[in-house]
Amino acid sequence: MADKMSIILFSGTMDKLLPVGVLASGGVAMGMDVEIFATFWGLQALTKGAAQQPPRMSKDFEDMAPMMMQLMQEKNVPSFLDTLKTAKELGNVRVLACSMTMDLMDLTKEDFVDIVDDVVGVGEFVDSARDAKITLFI
Repeated sequence: MADKMSIILFSGTMDKLLPVGVLASGGVAMGMDVEIFATFWGLQALTKGAAQQPPRMSKDFEDMAPMMMQLMQEKNVPSFLDTLKTAKELGNVRVLACSMTMDLMDLTKEDFVDIVDDVVGVGEFVDSARDAKITLFI
């Protein structure tokens, strides 16, 4: 197995997006290559303008959202995208957009922020992920 972490980013809520950036940072800090396969709502979070929208929390945590957002602002917690950009600066982090989701949602690579490295199909990602030591679904 390669010294690699594969993350499937399916969710688009802040309580799931932030850990993706943190996990990617932790992985590269430990010398791992990290691949993030963004699909459905996770892919939507990478579209241009998505970061300017009000942050959403999953239903499980929506009652705590205002308090958490205030705490994060007070403690200068970087955004999901900033955390992911930092992870990419630290090491080999690749962000891959799901081609099927792009087709479904009529998106092109130009619709995404510059953090997206490539567009791949699920087969290509699964083939790569089979060699990972860690695979996460978020």
